[in-house]
Amino acid sequence: MLADKTTSIKWYHEEALKRDPLINYGRPYQQCSISVMDTIADPDISFDENGICNYYRSYKEAERHGVFTGDEGRKKLALAVNKIKDAGKGRQYDCILGLSGGADSSYLAYLAKREGLRPLVVHFDYGWNLELAVNNIENIIKTLGFNLYTIVMDWEEMKSLQRSYYRSSVLDLDVPADHMIFGALYQTANKFNIKYILSGKNIVTEAVLPRAWNYNKFDLTNLKNIHRRFENGSLKNLPALGVWQFGYYTAIKRKRITELLNYVDYDKREVKEFLIENLGWRDYGGKHFENIYTRFYQSYVLPVKFGIDKRKAHLSNLIFSNQMTKQEAIQELARPPYDPDLVIEDMEYVSKKLDFSLDEFIGLINAPNRSHEEFGTDLKHQKLYWAMMRTISPLTSLVKKARLIRR
Repeated sequence: MLADKTTSIKWYHEEALKRDPLINYGRPYQQCSISVMDTIADPDISFDENGICNYYRSYKEAERHGVFTGDEGRKKLALAVNKIKDAGKGRQYDCILGLSGGADSSYLAYLAKREGLRPLVVHFDYGWNLELAVNNIENIIKTLGFNLYTIVMDWEEMKSLQRSYYRSSVLDLDVPADHMIFGALYQTANKFNIKYILSGKNIVTEAVLPRAWNYNKFDLTNLKNIHRRFENGSLKNLPALGVWQFGYYTAIKRKRITELLNYVDYDKREVKEFLIENLGWRDYGGKHFENIYTRFYQSYVLPVKFGIDKRKAHLSNLIFSNQMTKQEAIQELARPPYDPDLVIEDMEYVSKKLDFSLDEFIGLINAPNRSHEEFGTDLKHQKLYWAMMRTISPLTSLVKKARLIRR
């Protein structure tokens, strides 16, 4: 059955359209005239009179306001670095740096070293690391001379949470990991009294992503409801980051996330070459392929179950930032997301590690899709939080003014 399932996988746009007549939302197929974004599985895409999609406009807007290179970039970088150093004076570490072993976080670690920062490098281990990722992390830490703080998640709780998401048949199976990773970063920053968290997120390679292709990573209400509905186990050992936890860390403890890669000339190909030559880094062959769970989810479950090929967004982002041509992107999309033989291996591994039989696991992948919203959202908490912030903010300003007057 598994072999039949694997050989039936079709990765091309036309086959994805045939697989689900609703996947095009009743519209004729159209692809962006300058990128590979298209109407498949995306109800929010639109095109201007020249056939250019809305993602190009939103990317350019983000680039205009958030990307700085040359002299302006150097000034922005120096200002950010000085703020981090000032906040960390007298402490062993002046920032937290999350390291997955991927290109972005690995280059960020190098940049932190180059700029004289003293990060506590944090790695989040939730049971799915590739050995290659572990080797990359070890080489980077050894070469740059940083201290590594590894956070090992409670596997039974993490497994239970991930099982519940597969059983719920919702879209975003990466929510549990992404939610807990950021929760762990804030938790660690609080533990070591560190203000700044360095993020490898950057506009020129990852600003583009259709809204319908993921879900709010920090909706703790949705997460708990899904888990309670399908597993109903304990989550007390996982570092949650819902509305109120986020408010505590950012509004009360004043923790800040800083994206330094937006202040340098960040070319993905050049960065990978640099990492390979100078830090003993090895490429995984795909974005976020540093762990098996995400590799299988993004390159098998998303296209097969939801008709979503996230490579379109990743490649289009590179087109918009002039790091790739459309023809190169089309050629990349003509290839399977990853080796079909590896699909079989990963499916067996993921199902076994999550304690599903193979038939049960395939059945979950084939089950009717459901929306996250069916399981409740944190909208009420968000509204209450922001209402409180609007009330508190003027009072905070008055207190600051009073302190200045007393001085």
